[in-house]
Amino acid sequence: MMAYFVAFLCVLGMAIGQILFKISANGLHESGSLFSAKTLMALSAAICLYGLTSLAWVWVLQRTELGKVYPFMAFAFVLVPIGSYFMFGERFQTQYLVGVALIVAGIVVATKA
Repeated sequence: MMAYFVAFLCVLGMAIGQILFKISANGLHESGSLFSAKTLMALSAAICLYGLTSLAWVWVLQRTELGKVYPFMAFAFVLVPIGSYFMFGERFQTQYLVGVALIVAGIVVATKA
């Protein structure tokens, strides 16, 4: 059970990393320089977070079958849009939300198998 909790933390970390990558991309667009403080801090944080989540994922894979835990990665398709909605004000159509609901249903089905 602990492995599944850590797997979810990995997905959460990767989703936060995606938000940080977007912040760095916005900073690069605004400043025109990869070395601006906003860009460099967000990019460095994202890379560090991805490194930590990769190490944690290896820990998870030591304790769990890949086929059973990998469906959790699909939660990133749910968490990243939620983060982009709150952080960047991105809007989504109903069709997109139906797709996200289908992803969640697929995760439930896959993890129960």
